[in-house]
Amino acid sequence: MINRRQLLLGSAAGLVGQALTSNRGIAQTTGIASGIPSRQGVITPNGRSLPWRIRDGVKEFHLIAEEVEHEFAPGTKIKAWGYNGSTPGPTIEAVEGDRVRFYVTNRLPEPTTIHWHGLILPFGMDGVAGLTQRAIQPGETWVYEFDLKQHGTHMYHPHADEMLQMAMGMMGMFIIHPREAEENPVDRDYALLLHNWAVHPGTYRPDPAVMTEFDLWTMNSKVFPAIDPLLAQTGERVRVRIGNLSMWNHPMHMHGVQFDVTGSDGGRWPRQQWRKEVTEIVGVGQTRDLEFVAVAGDWPLHCHMSHHTMNAMGHDLPNTLGVNQRDIVQRMRALVPGYMAMGETGMSEHQSHIDMGHINGPENTLPMMGGQGPYGGMEMGGMFTLIKVRDRMDAAPGQDPGWYQPPEGTQAYPVTAAPEDLPS
Repeated sequence: MINRRQLLLGSAAGLVGQALTSNRGIAQTTGIASGIPSRQGVITPNGRSLPWRIRDGVKEFHLIAEEVEHEFAPGTKIKAWGYNGSTPGPTIEAVEGDRVRFYVTNRLPEPTTIHWHGLILPFGMDGVAGLTQRAIQPGETWVYEFDLKQHGTHMYHPHADEMLQMAMGMMGMFIIHPREAEENPVDRDYALLLHNWAVHPGTYRPDPAVMTEFDLWTMNSKVFPAIDPLLAQTGERVRVRIGNLSMWNHPMHMHGVQFDVTGSDGGRWPRQQWRKEVTEIVGVGQTRDLEFVAVAGDWPLHCHMSHHTMNAMGHDLPNTLGVNQRDIVQRMRALVPGYMAMGETGMSEHQSHIDMGHINGPENTLPMMGGQGPYGGMEMGGMFTLIKVRDRMDAAPGQDPGWYQPPEGTQAYPVTAAPEDLPS
């Protein structure tokens, strides 16, 4: 039951939320709490951390649920839903033991809430519409306030019309740093949130009714080649925090190193529980922390479900592999001007024809494969990015240091033929 104090607080929250917005640059900061020595914040590729301010010892944040215009990569934009102008919403950072207060303003056309995924908190702050609270109506601002009793990699998302609102992009990362300094501290700390989208060719809004056959697979709501690379310097210890609020599990594979799986939404695990992997499945609703010592190179990090590293996936298409289509090309062009037969020998020609401008795809639709590397087309998309490591890394987050140059004698090379006496 809502008491008088809560009712008054709810009616005043809009004014306070407005003050939080208008006071930017005066009473707030970004990143994590000040006063904690040797503590650095998380880097969210293609994103940012949510600003906050301290008021009477409480860390205050303002989240605004609203429609946003979002670009997956140049060539595809949609009308999504998110927080504070983006999907995913800004990463929340705080410290174990902090008391936090969230003003949540709803600018959507329907009710919403926020569920703090994996957090230990009072029942009434859990954010489940109809169970722990009334839903936040359009135009209302509500307050969530609680103490952070744990550390780890967490997430936030609605628990009202959840299927639609999450399909539209409403989610974000919530990183709680430990109060005490970590053993084996990291030099760089990254956060990636995995999601999937049903954006049919030629359309501009996600289809929330799709359950399995998605078109786009994203890291921080971007697809390759628009996902910012993760930067590091040789010998640095790097942590990649991965959260999954998609509808699929994702076996995340990292090239170049054996990483340690060191934590989850349960926090950083005791050292004896760490394990070496090169691929780690991040299940739906789960988070995992992957740590490694950086080795020079441009190393891929991607989902190992191969159709999750492609864009604008088509479904229920005829299989043309091995099919000679030459006899029907002219008849097809009479129906579809400019028609080109493809797929007889594979899909590589698809990207090359698009790159050369021979064909155009549907409106507002990315090609299935893309990305140019130093030696040609990379033929990737979706949940794929690069960990770029240099002996000296001068580039800032969001910048690209260029392509890695392998030292002489350390790169594959062509030969005329294999030795005749080589067994096979």
